[in-house]
Order: sequence, then structure tokens, then C-alpha cells
Amino acid sequence: MAFTQQNSSAPQHGHGVPHVRLPLVQADAEKAGPPGMADQTAMRALRWLRLVFGVCFAINLGLHLHPQYAAQFARQAADVAAQPHWLALWDGAVWRVLSAAEVSKGLALLFGVETLLTVGLLTGWGFPAMGWLGLAYELLVWSALGGGAGTVALVYALGFALLLLLRAWQGSAWSDAALRRPGLSQMRWAFWLVGLLWIAIVWTAWQPGLGLRLSDALIQAQAHAPNGQAEWIAAWAGLAQALGMGAFAVLIALVNTLIAAGLLLAPWLPRRSRRWLLWSGLIFSLLAWSLSGALGIFPRSQADTLSAAAIGAWLFGLLLAAHPWLEAAPPGVTTTSPEMRRDGDAA
Repeated sequence: MAFTQQNSSAPQHGHGVPHVRLPLVQADAEKAGPPGMADQTAMRALRWLRLVFGVCFAINLGLHLHPQYAAQFARQAADVAAQPHWLALWDGAVWRVLSAAEVSKGLALLFGVETLLTVGLLTGWGFPAMGWLGLAYELLVWSALGGGAGTVALVYALGFALLLLLRAWQGSAWSDAALRRPGLSQMRWAFWLVGLLWIAIVWTAWQPGLGLRLSDALIQAQAHAPNGQAEWIAAWAGLAQALGMGAFAVLIALVNTLIAAGLLLAPWLPRRSRRWLLWSGLIFSLLAWSLSGALGIFPRSQADTLSAAAIGAWLFGLLLAAHPWLEAAPPGVTTTSPEMRRDGDAA
């Protein structure tokens, strides 16, 4: 037994299996530095886009202070006919709460929430909790208003969801969180959520009578647009008439279908194809925004919000900034300590 134990001792130098120095792996992990230049560029772009969303909120807040907005909000909130049946009960409950607390006080509370969200978006203060508040607030507005205004609120809610998924608050002056790339599943859901929005657009686009509805929309937009924009809308209306309004509507539906399919398949597309897809969606959304009366601010109420098309273009901007993260992260560049998080941009 003793002889066996002596022979089972470690082999002499130069004989047997070489000894593996496991600490070398740990040393490599300790060399993990701050995010690479590409990651920092994406994070900086997302911070600027968060600021753009804050400017949109500031504009909406100013529009909501118009005296006619209170009457319009109360009328839409009380109109359960604008809601699908499964939301009518909830809409009635919200309206009863507003009526019990007085509509003016309820609107004051909503304005307070909008002010808080505006400050949070412009400074990064309170995130990610502020992002969850914005998501809940926009879903409440969507469920209470319904109709076109409710659809716009749903797009704004999607904007807050993307801010949370893409960690667009990190690196701000108010945040001590370490810089970190979003996970691959978060990136995929960011694309898929926008893709689901475009599926709803595609479903609407392929409904019968799209050509007639498109013609009516262009006429209404031209009637409420300022002179320069009215001429721009008239030029596109003339092009649609030359092609045939039905054919023009089918072309728009096809473009929407391609964008929706591309968003759902984006995690498996090459980077160049994704870039082309996102730029196409951004330009298409900006075009739709330019063809809406008064740049998407509902003119008949004299006060409302920037349209869903404008926020849709902003959503594509977010995805453009973050889409390289759909690819696998290189080792050692995913995080950095809070002390190194500010790279000169205090957005």
C-alpha cells in the first residue's frame, strides 16, 4: 500500500501530463475592459434618442395645456363606443373614477405625471423606474381613450418599452448603473414588439376600401395643413391619382408588409440587410408623418400629441442605434464599472 501511494505521487518535471495553469483563465477575465467603441457609440446614440423622446413629451405637454384639450379628453374618455367590447368595462371604470375625483383634478394629476416623465426623459433621472411609469401611464391613456388617440398612446407605450429593453438611460448624469449591453433576448423582443405594431398596420392596410380611405385622409390632411405642407401633400395626392389610388394603396400595403416581415426576421438577417430595413422604415414613417395634417398634431382640437408616425420614425432610430447588438457580444466588452461609465457625455 505504501509502495502504491509513493508511485501515485505527482510526476517529475518533464514527464506525464503537463500541469494546466487555471489562473490564466481568470487573468483573461480580469482584463475585461470597458465597452468597445462601437458599444459606446450605440449607447451615446440611445441617450440622444432618449432626449428626443423627452422633447416630444415636452411638446405634447405644452399642447395639452390648451383649454380645449380638457374637454376633448373628457369626451373621448366618456365615449365607450370608441373602445372594443373587452375594454369597455375598464373604460367605464376609469371614467367613473375621473368623474368622482372631478375631471379637472384628474387632468391635473395626468399633467403632473407627464411633467415628471418629461423631466426623467430629458435628464435620465429616475430610470428605469421612470420608464415603467411611462409604460403604465401610456397604457392607461390607451385603455381610457380608445380610437385614434388611444392608438397614438399605444405607440408611445411601445417607446417606453424599447427604452427599457435597450437600456437607453444608462450613462446619463443621474445614473450610477454600470454600462452594459442589452441581452440578446431583449434585443430580439425590441424588434419583435415593433414588428407586432407593423403587423397591426399591415392588417389595416389590407382591409377593403383602403384606396378610398387613403384619398379621404389626404384630402383632410391637405385641408388642415399650412401652405407649404399643403403643396407637398397635393404633390403626393397627384402622384397617387396618376398611378391610380387603388394601385397606390396596394403599393403602400406591400411596403408595410415587407417592413413587418423584416422586423420579425431581423435577428437572423445580415447586418447590412437590417440597416437597409431600418432606414427604409424610418424614411417611410417620416414620409407618412409629413403627409399628415399639421405634422400629425390633430388640428380640429387645437391641442393633442405628435402623431404615431413621428414616434414610429423615432422607434426605427432606436433600433438603428442598437441593431449591432443582435450579434454575439465579444468577450470582455459587455460591462464597465460605474466609475468609468461617463465618457464625456452627461446626457
